[in-house]
Amino acid sequence: MPETDPTQPQEQNEERAERLQEIIDLGSATIRTARGTIHTLTIVGQIEGHQLLPPSAKSTKYEHVLPLLASVEESDEVDGLLILLNTVGGDIEAGLAIAELIAGMKKPSVSLVLGGGHSIGVPLAVSAKRSFIVPSAAMTIHPVRMTGMVIAVPQTFSYFQRIQERIVEFVAANSRVDKETFTRLMMATGELAADVGSVIYGQEAVELGLIDQIGGLQDALGCLHAMMDQGHSPQ
Repeated sequence: MPETDPTQPQEQNEERAERLQEIIDLGSATIRTARGTIHTLTIVGQIEGHQLLPPSAKSTKYEHVLPLLASVEESDEVDGLLILLNTVGGDIEAGLAIAELIAGMKKPSVSLVLGGGHSIGVPLAVSAKRSFIVPSAAMTIHPVRMTGMVIAVPQTFSYFQRIQERIVEFVAANSRVDKETFTRLMMATGELAADVGSVIYGQEAVELGLIDQIGGLQDALGCLHAMMDQGHSPQ
């Protein structure tokens, strides 16, 4: 009769507990299969920057996401990254920091827009090597906004313009949409009530070249597995 390791059930329970705590704390999970290991990161609610959001607000904290992405990139056990997006936007610099980190990763990465990828969620959606959107999802593109005190001087307007240029440059560099089209969508009038900008939906986002492909979870995972197979064998 083969011997059993009495510590094995305990180790499995501890591993399950760690995975559950990872989902609770960071909105992320590591999935291990025979085809490879995928780290799933969810970016939901509002991107929290240097200012704390109210406890009742759903948020993604950039100080959690940045080191997590660095560890995914360096890990010998993780073969690919799946990013699930349902965000209203949030802090511009925090969102751009996360997007730049994802865009600079060598490991295969796929994003999937579910529900919404609004505002700074647009650069986050295009930062992966391949982007997907479900047909019912929406993306809002609008000029830079600022809360709190604004000093009415030309330098403030210039600052806004430079931030918008950073966003436009990043989106154009990481998708198939050109700068002129994206800027036109950002500055459109008459579509949003009491606001400037555009709302685009699944198929339209693909036709504009903003998102690569219409698809759901199965499509995103299939693409990621194919990229992993081309890149390297699973650990």
